[in-house]
Amino acid sequence: MKQRKGLSPRIAMAGTGILIAVLFFVSICIGQYPISLSEIWGIFRGGMEDTMAYQVFYTLRLPRTILALMAGMAMGVAGSIYQIIFKNPLASPDIIGVTAGANLGAAAAILFLGGSAAALAGGAFIGGILVVLLVMALVRVTGLNQTSTYVLAGIVMSAISKALIMTLKYFADPLNELAAIEFWTMGSLAQATRTKLLVVAPLFLVSLAGLFLLRRQIGLMALNEDECRMLGVRIRPVRLSVLLLSTLLVASVVSVTGLIAFIGLVVPHIARLMIKRSGTALTVLSGLMGGAILIPADCLARSLGSAEIPISILTTFLAVPFLFYLMCRQKGGVR
Repeated sequence: MKQRKGLSPRIAMAGTGILIAVLFFVSICIGQYPISLSEIWGIFRGGMEDTMAYQVFYTLRLPRTILALMAGMAMGVAGSIYQIIFKNPLASPDIIGVTAGANLGAAAAILFLGGSAAALAGGAFIGGILVVLLVMALVRVTGLNQTSTYVLAGIVMSAISKALIMTLKYFADPLNELAAIEFWTMGSLAQATRTKLLVVAPLFLVSLAGLFLLRRQIGLMALNEDECRMLGVRIRPVRLSVLLLSTLLVASVVSVTGLIAFIGLVVPHIARLMIKRSGTALTVLSGLMGGAILIPADCLARSLGSAEIPISILTTFLAVPFLFYLMCRQKGGVR
C-alpha cells in the first residue's frame, strides 16, 4: 500500500505560525477582565497608560501569553529531540528526570524556603538541572555510553527523586505545604509576570539557539551509532550537549509554569502525522505546534470557571484521545 504524502513542511509551519498569531491575540483578549481589539490598538498607539486595560495588558496578559508560547515551544522541541536521541517514540522531557528533578526542587522550596514565587522558580530550575547532571555522572561511572544507559539512568534518578518527594510530602503541613506541592505539579501560568519572563527568556533563547546550531548532528543521531561515527559525529560530546541544552530549555519554563503534562510526548507525533518526515523540520514544527496547543489550553484554564483550572488537567484530556488514536493506528484499526 502506497504511503500517503504529508504536508510540505513550509506550508505546515506557515499555517501553524498564522494560527499562533491568531491565538496570541485571542489569548490577550480573553480573561476575567476582557480586553477588546480596539483597546489593544489604543494601547499600541499610546495615551492609555492610566487605564485598567493598559495595566492588565502589560502586567498580566502579555507576559502570560508569551510564556505560554515559550512553554509550548520548549516542550515540543525537547520532546522531539528526546525521541530522536533515544530512538523512542515514547520519550518526553521526563525520561531523563527533568520533570522529577524540577518537582523535587519545587517541593523543597515550598518546605524549606517558604514557597515564594522566586524560591519555587529557583528550586525547580536547580532541581531539574541537578538531576540531569547526576544522570550524566551515573552514565560516566558505568562506562556504558549508550542510549539505553541514559534511559536507565534517568529512570533510576526519577525514582530517587519521586521517593524524596514522597518523603517531603510526609513531613509537609497537610493544610498549606502539601496542597502547594500538589498544585505545583498540576501546572499553571498564573504566576507569569514581566520580571519572571525577563529572567526566563535569556535561558530559553540561549538553549534554543544552541540546539539550532546542533541541528545537523541531532538529525544524524536518528541513525545508529556506527553510521553516526562514519558521518563524523562525535557521539558522546554531542549527546551530552544536546541533553543539557534540552534540559535547560525545559527547566527554564517549567521553573515558572510548574509541570505541564503530555505536551512533550504528544506534540511530536502530531507534527510527524502532518509532514510524514523527521529531522529539523519535525523539531521546528513540534515547537510551533506546542505553542499552538498550549496557548488555547491556557485560555480555557482561566476562562472555564470562576477559579483557574490547572493546565495539566486540560493537556491530559487533550492527550488521552490522541494517544488512543495512535494505539488504534498501530493496530491498523485507524487509517
